[in-house]
This record gives sequence, structure tokens and C-alpha cells, in this order.
Amino acid sequence: MTRPSAIIADDEPRLAEDLAARLRAAWPQLDVVTIAANGLDAAAAIAAHQPAFAFLDINMPGLDGIQVAKLAQTTRVIFVTAHAEYAVTAFEAAAVDYLLKPVSNERLARCVARLSQPRDAVMDVGALTALLSQQPAQSHLEWLTVRLGDTTRLVAVNEVLYFRAGDKYTEAVTATEGHLVRTSLKELLEQLPPRRFVQIHRSVIVNLREIERIEHNVLGRPQLHLKRGAGVLSVSRSFAAQFRQM
Repeated sequence: MTRPSAIIADDEPRLAEDLAARLRAAWPQLDVVTIAANGLDAAAAIAAHQPAFAFLDINMPGLDGIQVAKLAQTTRVIFVTAHAEYAVTAFEAAAVDYLLKPVSNERLARCVARLSQPRDAVMDVGALTALLSQQPAQSHLEWLTVRLGDTTRLVAVNEVLYFRAGDKYTEAVTATEGHLVRTSLKELLEQLPPRRFVQIHRSVIVNLREIERIEHNVLGRPQLHLKRGAGVLSVSRSFAAQFRQM
């Protein structure tokens, strides 16, 4: 009997390798033929290997996962993403499952059981709603994936003093260096622990644990003095109310 095959596409290599290892453990018969780092490579891998399954992240450079899925003809697509809001679009792209990161072992096992069903098993709207309701509550962001040239690094979120939005990137500033991340400030705010990180300006989010003291300037605006000699951050008028009682 021919072994079922799959590709994985995710622009975060560590997450892709972790998923591959967990799939091999949960489904020993599955042959993961390649791991693609972006949408274009994923589309090429599907064309070259014609795998039975493709585990696709949605937010990828080149082509996003939805675009790749629409190019797949005989390959059954499973989306693996941190964003629940794409679920209906995934259904329209004929996805057979939709996994929210971080994917638990139990949820992955249910996915494997689903993929083992006959080819004509399709996901309707009711099934999609049920699948999403089974997802565990999304945990807060704990690690950032940052890149320096060809090197990918993981930076612990609790080491970040503050985030500052730039023209094209967001800078995550730690006590020793700054890192550029592709996630927007708005998206970060939705993923960061809410009792630890707060927005103080339209372009700045600060780690509350890194505030040494709060002073007010001559206009009464809060000035946040950070620990470890990391400088002073000004709080804009729109966000000043949350510091009035401090």
C-alpha cells in the first residue's frame, strides 16, 4: 500500500519542524516529503510532489496559504495558523481542517483521525464551527521569531522592554539590543499578555514590569522611566488615563 504523503509550509522553521515531528509521531504512516519556507515554495512543492495533504500556514511571504490552497487540485489542505478570523475563507478554499496555533497533541490527533477518513469527507459550515469551538483558548504570545540575515532567533517576550512601530516593521527593544519583527503593533497588542503589556502611544507598547518609576512633565503628561538604564518613554494624551492613579 502506498504511504500517504504531505508537505508543510510555514515561514517559521522551528514551528514547521516541530509540526513535522509531531505528525510523524501521531501518524507513522505519513511521509512528510518536504517543508517549504514560503507560499511560492509551497505551491512548487505541491506541483512537484502531488502530496495527499498540505499543512499550510496562512500568513507567508510570496503567496499566502489561502492562495496556495486555491492552486492545489488534488491535495487536501489543512490550515495551521494563529488567526481564527480566516476560518470562513479557509472553508471557501475547501480546507479539510483548520488548526489554531498552538496546536495541542489532542487536537492534532483529532486532525489525523479526520484525514484518515475517505476522500469524499468534506467540511461543511457546521463542522467548521464545531472544530473551532474545540480549539483551546489561545495562549498569549511567549516567543518572538526574529531574523538577522539568514539566521532565525527566538526572543522571549518577557525580555522585551517595549515595542515601537516603524514605517514597515515593529522594533522589539530588549535591554541589550533591538529586533525587527514583521507583526504590526495592533496584532502584537492582541497577542501579548494584557496585564503585562499596555499601549502608551499609537506607536509604542511597554512592558509594565520594566517601569522603574512614573514622573509627570510640566504639562502633567506621564513619563515612564525604565529599568536597566533603558531610557524614558512619553505617554500620549490618548493613553494617559491608565496612569493617573499610579
